[in-house]
Amino acid sequence: MGTSQVYFADLRASTKENLLEKLGRLLDTCGLERMVPSRGLVAIKLHFGETGNTAYVRPIFVRKVVSKVEALGANPFLTDANTLYAGTRGESVSHIRTAIQNGFAYSVVGAPIIIADGLRGGSYARVRVNLEHIKTAYIGQEVVNADALISIAHFKGHELGGFGGTIKNVGMGCAARRGKLDQHSDLSPKVKRKKCVGCGDCVAHCSQKAISLMEEKARINPKKCIGCGECIIVCPQEAIAIQWSQDIELFQKKMVEYTVAVLRNKIDRALFLNFLTDISPACDCYGHADAPIVQDIGILASSDPVAIDQAGVDLVNEMPGNDRSCLKGAMAPGEDKFRAIYPKIDWTIQLDYAEQLGLGTRAYQLISI
Repeated sequence: MGTSQVYFADLRASTKENLLEKLGRLLDTCGLERMVPSRGLVAIKLHFGETGNTAYVRPIFVRKVVSKVEALGANPFLTDANTLYAGTRGESVSHIRTAIQNGFAYSVVGAPIIIADGLRGGSYARVRVNLEHIKTAYIGQEVVNADALISIAHFKGHELGGFGGTIKNVGMGCAARRGKLDQHSDLSPKVKRKKCVGCGDCVAHCSQKAISLMEEKARINPKKCIGCGECIIVCPQEAIAIQWSQDIELFQKKMVEYTVAVLRNKIDRALFLNFLTDISPACDCYGHADAPIVQDIGILASSDPVAIDQAGVDLVNEMPGNDRSCLKGAMAPGEDKFRAIYPKIDWTIQLDYAEQLGLGTRAYQLISI
């Protein structure tokens, strides 16, 4: 595979061109019009941010993307899939409420919000990929149904991937709850017996009758459990949790294989944006955002999900570290900021494996506009 083009807009602005106009020029330059079908339904996949988080991509930038898509005669909608954990985005009602509270109301962004995997995360499409770890992926139905996909990722650190960018936003973010559990753990959820009060809500909601009450405590039968994760959300005591896999390499490879599944029917119909702003050390799924590890850098755009993430890592690592952040080392330009935060996580695994599967290439040409 040769070299891919990654387009870069820094954050300089002037009276002649503000930053929103510059973002529009970036979209024009990278060939957005080739990827958006006229009258097509275009999924704009982003992370709306957990309640209390402040690092997610600003809604006014998303509005610019929306307006560009509409100008091409297509119909954009904002989307994400429900979370596996019991936070403020675990089902669609709370998810949409959180999105609106974080600024993604229709009056601001100009596009409706459609949660990709339905009310409780159970609306998914089975996508057969037959890869090493994932044979069938469970992707949010409305992402699969969309005619095109635009990923808007907030580039940051991540506690399992080392960093989170396009591959994380697409592979993990577009997976329905069952798909998220598929990636995170090889086991069914577990019951925290000390927290369980035996209310039976999980029993009533389990579609597979995999949960029963024994001695006034819930018990999950792993042979019947399909890993949908719905019981995690419905438990009022938060007594059901994921059994987290310790195999980081396996997690990253599964995430990449899910990215393959998401993009399976989006050949030449997918564009990826990485916002290198408010580069926090951890995921936007947390209800807070720590100080950025480096200063704001700019915005990347590419049709190659591997190249754009490699470029994002390189640009972050080229910066001097923020001595007022959680960074305890790698402060000099050229040092690995993500390994400094997560020394046991090799972030190159996801990029190497993605390149191996043909998702893209780590070799890129950075084109500044």
